Amino acid sequence: MTTLAYSRALPTLLILLLLAIVASTPLYAAASADSGDAYLTLADILEDDAARERLIRELRELSAPAAAEEVAEADTPSGQREDEISFARRIANTTQGIAQSFVTEFSEGVAAIRELRGEGPDVDMSAITSAAVNLLLVIVATVVAFFILRLLARPLFSMANRWAAKDATGIPLLRKVVAMVGSALLDFAVIILAYLGGTLLALFVIGEPGEMDARESLFLNAFLVVEAFKAIMRVLFASKDDSLRVLPLTAEQAAYWNAWLARLSGFIGYGILLLVPMVNFNISPAVGGIVTLIIMGLAFLYALVIILQNRALVTERLELRARNADLVFSRVLIGMLARSWHVLAIAYFAALTVVTVLRPEDALPFMLAASLQTAVAVAVGVVVSVVLSQFISRGFHVAEETRHRFPMLEDRLNSFLPTTMKVARIAILLVVAGFVADAWGLFNLGEWVVSEAGTRTIGTAVSVAIIITLAMVVWIGLASWIEQRLNPETGSGEPSAREKTLLTIFRNALAITLIVLTLMIVLAEIGINIGPLTAGVGVLGLAIGFGAQKLVQDIITGIFIQLENAINAGDIVTAGGVTGTAEKLTIRSLGIRDLSGTYHLIPFSSVDAVSNYMREFGYHVGEYGVAYREDIDEVIIRLREAFAELMTDPDQKQNIIGDLEVHGVTALADSSVNIRVRIKTLPGTQFGVGRAYNRLVKYHLDAAGIEIPFPHMTMYFGQDKDGTAPPAPVRVQSIERIAKEGRKERTTDERARTNAVAGEDYDDAD
Repeated sequence: MTTLAYSRALPTLLILLLLAIVASTPLYAAASADSGDAYLTLADILEDDAARERLIRELRELSAPAAAEEVAEADTPSGQREDEISFARRIANTTQGIAQSFVTEFSEGVAAIRELRGEGPDVDMSAITSAAVNLLLVIVATVVAFFILRLLARPLFSMANRWAAKDATGIPLLRKVVAMVGSALLDFAVIILAYLGGTLLALFVIGEPGEMDARESLFLNAFLVVEAFKAIMRVLFASKDDSLRVLPLTAEQAAYWNAWLARLSGFIGYGILLLVPMVNFNISPAVGGIVTLIIMGLAFLYALVIILQNRALVTERLELRARNADLVFSRVLIGMLARSWHVLAIAYFAALTVVTVLRPEDALPFMLAASLQTAVAVAVGVVVSVVLSQFISRGFHVAEETRHRFPMLEDRLNSFLPTTMKVARIAILLVVAGFVADAWGLFNLGEWVVSEAGTRTIGTAVSVAIIITLAMVVWIGLASWIEQRLNPETGSGEPSAREKTLLTIFRNALAITLIVLTLMIVLAEIGINIGPLTAGVGVLGLAIGFGAQKLVQDIITGIFIQLENAINAGDIVTAGGVTGTAEKLTIRSLGIRDLSGTYHLIPFSSVDAVSNYMREFGYHVGEYGVAYREDIDEVIIRLREAFAELMTDPDQKQNIIGDLEVHGVTALADSSVNIRVRIKTLPGTQFGVGRAYNRLVKYHLDAAGIEIPFPHMTMYFGQDKDGTAPPAPVRVQSIERIAKEGRKERTTDERARTNAVAGEDYDDAD
């Protein structure tokens, strides 16, 4: 705790100490029983008026259950048993009992105070002074020792804070967790040392050596419990050490909530654990009940004021955190908490007040233990979640050599991390919820874990996790092997087109098979009989087969197309009336991208025939028409000259695998004589070779003055009103000069060269 928090809590502690000193007067000490004679003791009690009144009061308290049973029987004149009473009646009885207990406790306390004022017993001031001095010495010594030890440990806390915030290699969050755990252990060590110092002072310095007064023991125990609770709060808030803080708060916010909880816990803890037991022992349990009611009532009012003051601010921050949550379940849970946190907090302090007043002997230890277990469970859950987030956010990083062999391995491994993080957060949330429910008695986690249901549930969860992990490992291994086979830089070099297609389809089929098998095994592991499910799936598949004949036809046609090696990825094909590059093949459909870049998805049932332009070799078939007056033999010579010039181009020569085939005159058409030639090329390059050859043919025929027939157009310049036409100057050049200039430009201008890419250069089908 900070010095400011202690300075604020010190007046409260002094007030409680003053009340304890007054309460330590032995006004109602029972008669001595040193003789061991029960009858003599009973006689002494009856002779003492105060002791006799206490005995009568205790006997009446012992008879209260019997009276309650009589009332319960009177309330059910029909003879209705307790287990037959309706739920609404039970709630009414419980509420009635709580109200009556409050009234009884308050009435007995008021009566006890009146008796004290009326009787006016003698007070031994020397005993009061001695007890007060001894208790004050123990309190001062313990608190001073704690302050000194905290001041001495402050540099260590600052060092841990700097070490946790240090930007060094490794895992920053792991450094923070280690620093937080070390600081918490150091804080607990300071508390224990101060407690031991106060204990040694009470045993060997104050009073008789080796003996400790009950009041001093009560204070030391209260000090240990209260300061341990405050130490946990300091772990959560850490107002002075930003890097050691668990909760995502600013330093000002952390200091505010830490001081508020420190004051409240100190007031309740020292009041219930120190003041109330002393009042019960030295005065009366009834007066102790009044003191308990006052302490818890003031604590509840104080907590209520703080909660209502911060309701809007906390709600706004929780809603902001809910909007930023990446998990839907967390978003919904935090959103619900934002709308109802103040109700839960008020209900918690109300329950703490009611239970402490009605059952002061075991209520506060239960509430403190439950609160501590809840705080620890939530803190550990947050730390584990943050640590996992830190690990997962770093991702997997493979070696450079491995990345070269398996380029997609790192991305494939990292693709599982978001889902893994979501599952881990859900598991952490369930575990934390189990510990919280166990802390408040809503659910016995220990018994459930060792029970048959718990063992089966945990075993099933572990088995399912192992099965899914093995499936992921198998998928990553096989997918990486396929990736290596497809990688031209590893394995046996560039894979063939058929190998690429089959491996791609095998990868898709493998993914579907793994998903189905894993799902069936997981269902069987969690106790679902997959036999009827398999039969039902078979019947459903048969029904779907009849209803989806087109889909079945797609699959069957796709299988036979793959078996016959009709299409591979990267081939230029014509299928379903579309010509283009086959980019993607599945068991059901074919993806083709045409010359304009449009992607066509064609089901195999629509493919009646496949034209593949990428098998073994290709041909450029050219048919050239010339005028009837031209010499056919000279035309063929010019065609051969164009081919010879084509072979001088190294880019085109490497794609040509044969000589020019001249088929001769193929048709005497209406306006031309058609001559066909053919050039054998590598598969897929026939389109580019054909365009380059057409270019050269045009130049050579123009140079030789050979006419290529084309449609003619007559130009009419019009007439004026007097019947004359405007002049139209025409310049005529010789054909030889045009051909010469064209050939010169063709040989000197490199911009005229084509830059088609093999495999992506094709013509649309006719």
